[in-house]
Amino acid sequence: MNIKLISPRMSLRPMDSAFKRLMSPPLSLVTIATLTPKEHRVWIEDENIVKIKLTDSPDLVGITVNVDTSERAFEIAKQYRSRGIKVVFGGIHASANPDLMLINCDCVVIGEAEEIWRNLLDDFESNQLRNIYKNDKITSLKNVPLPDWNFVDHQKYLYHNVIVTSRGCPFKCNFCYNSSDYVSNPFRNRPVTDVLEEIENLKTRQVLFIDDNFIGNVEWTKIFVKAIKKKNLVWHAAVSTNIFFHKDLIREFAESGCKSLFIGFESINEDSILSADKKQNKVKEYEELIALLHENGIMVNASMVFGFDYDEPSVFKNTLVWLIKNKVETMTAHILTPYPGTALYKQLLGENRIIDFSPDKYNTSNVVFQPQKMTAEELKNGYLWIYREFYSLKNIIKRRPSNNHLQKPYFLFNLGYRKYGRITSFFGRFGFMSKIGQIARKISYGIG
Repeated sequence: MNIKLISPRMSLRPMDSAFKRLMSPPLSLVTIATLTPKEHRVWIEDENIVKIKLTDSPDLVGITVNVDTSERAFEIAKQYRSRGIKVVFGGIHASANPDLMLINCDCVVIGEAEEIWRNLLDDFESNQLRNIYKNDKITSLKNVPLPDWNFVDHQKYLYHNVIVTSRGCPFKCNFCYNSSDYVSNPFRNRPVTDVLEEIENLKTRQVLFIDDNFIGNVEWTKIFVKAIKKKNLVWHAAVSTNIFFHKDLIREFAESGCKSLFIGFESINEDSILSADKKQNKVKEYEELIALLHENGIMVNASMVFGFDYDEPSVFKNTLVWLIKNKVETMTAHILTPYPGTALYKQLLGENRIIDFSPDKYNTSNVVFQPQKMTAEELKNGYLWIYREFYSLKNIIKRRPSNNHLQKPYFLFNLGYRKYGRITSFFGRFGFMSKIGQIARKISYGIG
C-alpha cells in the first residue's frame, strides 16, 4: 500500500519570516511514518518546503491539521477525494473538532496514534475504515518509536534536532488545547533511556526539547538532567513558571547545558492570569525567577498574551517597560486566541463575543473576538506596536545580557532571526537552511 503524509503550508504572522516555515520537519508525520509497517510504502510531503503534487494516486492520504492550516487541508483533501482516494485527518485541531473534520475527510484520528495507526491501516486494507479512531486506553510512551529522520530531507530545515520527552501538561489553561474535551490522558514521560538513545541518534550537541512543559514531572526531569550532564550538550526547552520553586533544578539545568527557556508568563496582570486558569503563575515571583535564570547563564524567551478581559490599552506600554527592565532576551507575543474546542472558545462563544470564524485568522496575530476593555483595533495595533518596539535596535541594545557568554546567541537571535529575519531566511529558500543552522550554532556556542 502507498501512503502519503502531508503537512499543509502554515500561515505567517506580520513579524514572521520564512524561518517559521523552515524551522523543523513535522515531527508528528515523521513519527507516523516510522510507525507504519515496513510492507507499506510511505512518504512525507511538507508544503512548507516543497510544492505538493496533487495529481499522484496514493492508496491513502494522511494530513496533519492545525486551525490555521485547516482550510488548506480541506482543499487538498477535496482534490484526492474527488478521485476516490481516502483521506485521514489527524493533529491537534482535528482531534479537538472531529465533527467538523468529517465533513471534509473520510476518517479522523483523535489524539495519540501509536496504539491505533496499525489498526487503521488494517481496516483500510479490508475496506472497513471507520470514521473515527480514538484510543480508549492510556498510551504507554514506551511505544513511541525513535523517529526515522530518513523520511525527510532535513538539510532543508534550520534544525531537525527536536525531541519530545513527554505528552501533555499538568495544567489546563483555558486558552490552551489541553483544556479541550479530547485531552483526557495524564501527563506522562518517555523512558529516560529512550530519550538518551534518541539524542545519540541525532549526532549533534544541540537539542531542542519541544515538550509542552519540560518540568511536568519534576522528579523525572531531575533524573534526566543528571543523565545528560556528562554529554556536553547545549539544550533549550519550555517550562512553566513554577520552576521558581525548584532553584536547585535551575542550577542543574545550567550545569547540564541549558542555554534558554521558553516560559509562559502570559501577563504581568495577576487578574488576567487568574482569568485564564493559569494557577501555576504568580506575577510577584516573575522578576526573581528571571534574575535567577540570568545568574545561571540561561536566557529567557517570554511568552506574552494580550487581550485578556482585564487588559486595558496601557498593558502594552507597561509590559514593554517590564520586559526591558528585566532584560528579557526574547519575547513571543500573542493576541489571545480562542482555538475551537478549547474552554476559552466555549466561553466566548457562549458570550456571543467571537467576531471572526475564519480559520486562517486563528494564528495569534488577529483579533477574532470582542475584547472587554479595549477595541479590537486597539488590541491589534498594540500587539504590532510592542513587537516593533521590543525588537527595535534601541531596545535590543538596552536588553543585552550582562553575561558575556550570552551575548552572541542573543544578538544572533534578535538581529538575525527577528529584526532581519526576512533577509537571512532568504538564503534558506535555496536549500541553505540547514547550513544557516550550523553557522548559528558555531557562532553562538562554538559547536557544529
